[in-house]
Amino acid sequence: MATVSSSKSAPKTADIPYELPWYGKLPLISRKKTSLCFKRVEKYRPHVLDDVVGNAETIDRLKVIARDGNCPHIIISGMPGIGKTTSIHCLAHQLLGDAYKEGVLELNASDERGIDVVRNKIKTFAQKKVTLPPGRHKIIILDEADSMTAGAQQALRRTMEIYSNTTRFCLACNMSNKIIEPIQSRCAILRYAKLRDQEILKRLLEICEMEKVEYNDDGLTALIFTSEGDMRQAINNLQSTHSGFGFVSGDNVFKVCDQPHPIIVQSTIRCCMKGDVDGAMEKLTELWDQGYSAVDIVVTIFRVVKTFDE
Repeated sequence: MATVSSSKSAPKTADIPYELPWYGKLPLISRKKTSLCFKRVEKYRPHVLDDVVGNAETIDRLKVIARDGNCPHIIISGMPGIGKTTSIHCLAHQLLGDAYKEGVLELNASDERGIDVVRNKIKTFAQKKVTLPPGRHKIIILDEADSMTAGAQQALRRTMEIYSNTTRFCLACNMSNKIIEPIQSRCAILRYAKLRDQEILKRLLEICEMEKVEYNDDGLTALIFTSEGDMRQAINNLQSTHSGFGFVSGDNVFKVCDQPHPIIVQSTIRCCMKGDVDGAMEKLTELWDQGYSAVDIVVTIFRVVKTFDE
């Protein structure tokens, strides 16, 4: 990405308390402020498997399924915002092509988690006649499937058996152990790991370039720190910071995300290392007075300590 000069100097960067391999090597985009407010995260949702970020080995398995057309029932488990549901949609697009709209039913199981949903919506769709490419099946996508009640899962198991010749079920969940064993045994289980910092960075840089977003190194570092491997969270935080401040800096990101600032946490750790208990308590009190809970503070301390090398 080329550096764009501007007569307006960039805001002063913040002292982010840790360094990543790419830190200090990012191109700085500095542009005049604009009223541009880019659309929500769906604007950058991938539509083909090649565009999905991270979990390359698992994505390769899905590409084989898309190529061969022999799609099994699938369970994809992992933390939020790492591409589970997006991968299923990409697979469905590549399998069904123009028949995607008619051949796919998506339900969020956390909202529609009861047995009536299985008996009505799912069963009705499974019985529906749809013209599909040869050798393809209708696809039912159940997002957050681990939120379904035990009774609904038992009914789903029976439905999977009855309509297996015409319909495939793809379940996305945070914890696969909350899916009953009879369903697990009928599915290929894929586990997604959280995204690496470099993978999130690459996508954020692409979005910043396309949307002409002003940023500095500290801002991107803060976005990655607050996202915790969640691409959706990183993009949402980028949009919120850009909309609220017009410039993505470390300080602005932490204001938007409302998380304890790592700089204060780092100062607390330094005081502890020096044996300055009073100084450490003063820093903790500062965070407490800002309204952060004990859990917020402890979680941030833990994350900063993992990258603290002094």
